[in-house]
Amino acid sequence: MKKLIKYINTNVLFKVAYLNSATVATKIVAGILTSKAIAIFIGVEGMALIGNLRNFISAIQSFAILGFYNGFVKTIAKCKEDALELSKTISTTYYLGFFSTILMSFLCYYNSEFINDFLFSANYNYAYVIRVLALALPFYALNMFCFGIMNGFSNFKMLLIINILGQILGLAITLYLIYIENIDGALIAAVIAPSLLFLITLVGIVNRRNLMTQIKISHVSLSVLKTFAPFAIMALVTAIAIPFTSILIRNFIIEELGIKQAGYWEAMNRISDYYLMFVTSIMTLYIIPRFSEIDNKKEFRKEVFGFYKSVMPIFGLGLVVIYFLRPFVVSLVFSEEFQPVEHLFLWQLLGDFVKVLAIVIAYQFLAKKMFAQFIVIEIFLVIMLYLTSLYFIDIFGVEGAVIGHFVSYLMHFLVVLLVFSNSLFGVLPEEES
Repeated sequence: MKKLIKYINTNVLFKVAYLNSATVATKIVAGILTSKAIAIFIGVEGMALIGNLRNFISAIQSFAILGFYNGFVKTIAKCKEDALELSKTISTTYYLGFFSTILMSFLCYYNSEFINDFLFSANYNYAYVIRVLALALPFYALNMFCFGIMNGFSNFKMLLIINILGQILGLAITLYLIYIENIDGALIAAVIAPSLLFLITLVGIVNRRNLMTQIKISHVSLSVLKTFAPFAIMALVTAIAIPFTSILIRNFIIEELGIKQAGYWEAMNRISDYYLMFVTSIMTLYIIPRFSEIDNKKEFRKEVFGFYKSVMPIFGLGLVVIYFLRPFVVSLVFSEEFQPVEHLFLWQLLGDFVKVLAIVIAYQFLAKKMFAQFIVIEIFLVIMLYLTSLYFIDIFGVEGAVIGHFVSYLMHFLVVLLVFSNSLFGVLPEEES
């Protein structure tokens, strides 16, 4: 823990960590208030439908921007003093993102009925929501493009302000639409809230408007695309495979057990998302930059086990507290109607603990650009997640979904340990000892 604190305090990460904490806290508060509104005005059934739409939106948004965001930010940070390279980076990202976003918008708009049946079944007619998503998607992509520029230029304060204002705006719109339109309002809010953030971002990017003149189709660069490609593929595999797997599992629960059971599972996933935001934000800010600096097994081993000794006990204690306070947590975030969710906590918490154990090591795939290994293991994870969930749901009902969550992430952790067994447990060369 001392190492982590010292590293943060002596780097620009101190500022980023502070700003990120404020953003995460705002997201969690907004998420809890939204969940409460859904529970009161819509109920368990609506929670399941909104869960499917949220997963679909997440996947489509990632595909629209081609998973370029992280590579875009890193490249801008490196070449911001080189006008030509900066122009190539911005131009390549803009035009590729433009074409992919327009393509996804057309596909969503003209296949809205099919997507409706996939997400909600033919019993519901929310195709118009998908069409609204198609119209809103380009504004989301533009927002992420502007975010990437500000992030690359380390304009962290402006990013914090925009994020917080965006969360507040999105929350206000969501609560209002839920109040007046119930489930329809919640679905519309889910598709337009991320795009409305662009209106705020425009104010933040105005002092960078000179960069817009650097967007030239003649500066679209194959070399920039090659730089982005590995990061994009890795981002897309995770961003698309996991959400679509969740949709398939949720649809299976609806078909086999009923929509209420799917709503309980979605509620458990929401709670999981809230507490995982804290630990994953720490890992993103510290682990990846630190692993990128490490060039020997000794330091890698030291960082992994150091994180396990310092952060994981605190995280584990927090999960224990959440488990014993689960009746209070459910009533705080949802309502009495969601009381059956309490039975899902044990396996979900165990699975999330193992998930974080695995992610800490798996970040080495990103830091060392081990793209092939990452993709193979990620595909293995989603296949196991789907198969184990269906298997245990048949036996234990909706609780089987969280049992499958635990079992699949346990297998994922064991595979990651196997891949890095030599680095973590092997004999160190004498010069590293």
